[in-house]
Amino acid sequence: MAAYPNKSEKTKYRLADSVKDCMKTKPVDKITVQNIVDGCGMTRQTFYRNFKDKYDLINWYFDKLVLESFAQIGVDKTVCQSLSEKFEFIKKEKVFFTEAFRSDDYNSLKEHDFELIMGFYTELIIRKRQEPLSEEIRFLLEMYCRGSVYMTVKWVLSGMRQTPGEMAVSLVEAMPPKLAAVFSEARLV
Repeated sequence: MAAYPNKSEKTKYRLADSVKDCMKTKPVDKITVQNIVDGCGMTRQTFYRNFKDKYDLINWYFDKLVLESFAQIGVDKTVCQSLSEKFEFIKKEKVFFTEAFRSDDYNSLKEHDFELIMGFYTELIIRKRQEPLSEEIRFLLEMYCRGSVYMTVKWVLSGMRQTPGEMAVSLVEAMPPKLAAVFSEARLV
């Protein structure tokens, strides 16, 4: 949790803790907003002031856990180091991520993770290279990001047999050669 969260952040974290508790006994798709607010003594109005639905809450919590490590890619961390940290967060919050990744809702964590990493890598590569992505590199990046999310979900749902570090190395090594060259040129790997 942030060092000094404001009132709104504290409320969001309480709601996140409640949805995590709910996930211990129910699949995400069966959890209601009422279950979440009952679990933390809040009202539905408070929930809807902070989130549009339960998936928005799940995605917010994911962002809080993951974005900090990704913010350092290309600054003082490589993609592999940041992925390893991401997988450590996921492993630490195993129940949350196992349940969140089981959902196939339109606003699911899988789609959110894809949008997040696709946007993040796109912006980072453009900033580092000072030029827009070619259609070919954009295609390879999208394919790589979709595959990365798929393999992350598979890793989580199959019991996380690889260590977070091994999983990170596997994803970096699976990068298509032309995309790997772009990442290397931008000093991200």
